[in-house]
Amino acid sequence: MEKRSYFISRFRDGWPEPEEIAPLFLAPLGERWFFETGNDSAGLTAEDGDGAGRVAVHLDIWAHPELGVQLTWRKWGGGHKETYHSRGDLLRLGEHVRSLHDTLLPVGLFISWEQAWEAVRDFIETDGQRPESVAWLEESKLPAGTFPSP
Repeated sequence: MEKRSYFISRFRDGWPEPEEIAPLFLAPLGERWFFETGNDSAGLTAEDGDGAGRVAVHLDIWAHPELGVQLTWRKWGGGHKETYHSRGDLLRLGEHVRSLHDTLLPVGLFISWEQAWEAVRDFIETDGQRPESVAWLEESKLPAGTFPSP
């Protein structure tokens, strides 16, 4: 399995050890990396063959200083086409914030920093399985306009 990661505006082969990135989620707000580097996103990717073709699993991470973290788990290839988003306050799905990359993100999909950390750690420890430590929403079940065009 080939693994890659993107944290603190740096790409690298392999995934970090959980204790290496825990402070990025659990430190006091002013000490988290997203806002000091001018980048509010991160991610983990794994690719492998499963007999039916190449399969890629991704965990995309978007952070906001007040709202917390939005996670997207995707598994594509080899007959898989799955996308799930972290489930936050669904009453706020119609509200959006802009990322530092000017991407519109639905407020209702943000979860706490602590919940996000649990999911990221679980993703790493289970080699890319969708973490069971947070609630997820399948993308196809989201209302139209949840991810509007910029």
